[in-house]
Amino acid sequence: MVVTEEQEILYLSKQDIIDLGGAHSAPYVAAVSRALMLHCKGEYVQPLKPYLRMAGNEGHIADRIIAMPAYVGGDVNVSGLKWIGSKHDNPAKRGRERASALIILNDPESNYPIAVMEGSLISSMRTAAVTVIGARLLAKEGFGVVSVIGCGVIAKMQINSLLEQFEGIHTVHLFDLNLAAALQLAQEIGDKFNHVEVKIEETSEQAVRQAEVLVTATVASAPHIPFEWLAKGTFVSNISIMDLHKDVFTQADKVVVDDWDQSNREKKVINQLVLEGKFSREQLHAELGEILIGSKAGRETDDEIIVLNPMGMAVEDIASAAELYTKALAAGKGTRLCL
Repeated sequence: MVVTEEQEILYLSKQDIIDLGGAHSAPYVAAVSRALMLHCKGEYVQPLKPYLRMAGNEGHIADRIIAMPAYVGGDVNVSGLKWIGSKHDNPAKRGRERASALIILNDPESNYPIAVMEGSLISSMRTAAVTVIGARLLAKEGFGVVSVIGCGVIAKMQINSLLEQFEGIHTVHLFDLNLAAALQLAQEIGDKFNHVEVKIEETSEQAVRQAEVLVTATVASAPHIPFEWLAKGTFVSNISIMDLHKDVFTQADKVVVDDWDQSNREKKVINQLVLEGKFSREQLHAELGEILIGSKAGRETDDEIIVLNPMGMAVEDIASAAELYTKALAAGKGTRLCL
């Protein structure tokens, strides 16, 4: 990791990150793949992330600030923290995106900060990269139909990244409780990828049943998708965590997570099943990094229903931020600030 001059930090705005290619999937797929493999090899430090909930258990599940620290080893060799705040009603009530974030990078030799950057774009794009990596390893070869439940900013990044990475996608089904959000996303997809047919469905069931790849991108606080809706061969990227009923996890052919300890906490569905004695580490098929390095199998038959349940890891954010920081230094991008 190259560092800036002593006593200085590099500030990267969202526009700086966009100018460095940070609105496209390629740098994130590379960085997140690296982070997942280093995670599998144990070349990282990642404490369990604490949640700051001002309203306690009475508040909405998406109303929180999360601190996500990590050290990423290997050739990345950087420490950092993502500080991400979210309010479910930001779009409707304040006209803002649901989440905002900052990422700080630190030189692990001195632990001095070397960069501060806008983090919401990085956060949403690295999340989309996890779906892309999952689809490469866990979806049917040559899949062409994607369904997305929830049509906000996260959904936009998910579908843009999938369409950039998989030329065979020809149909996208969208569902959102807010029809206007679905219409807007459909328009944006059509404008950017005019070879893709976009259909807005009246119910989530209609969208789910037609999916070869299903992405959940909602702020749901309770499960609403049962196993019975999933067609044989479906790959589910359960990005928003709470959308799938318990029977999806117990009846799917394979359940994959990014990190078992992170997934089995905070009373999420997997944690509920563990407490009920209906799921365990032994029943988990793999962590995603294990499949990436080849120690566990990915998809083995076309009929398998496979669920990826990624909690989201700080190592993914820090590796992605490091990738963009390195690009910024090479391009002379950003603003130097004196500590």
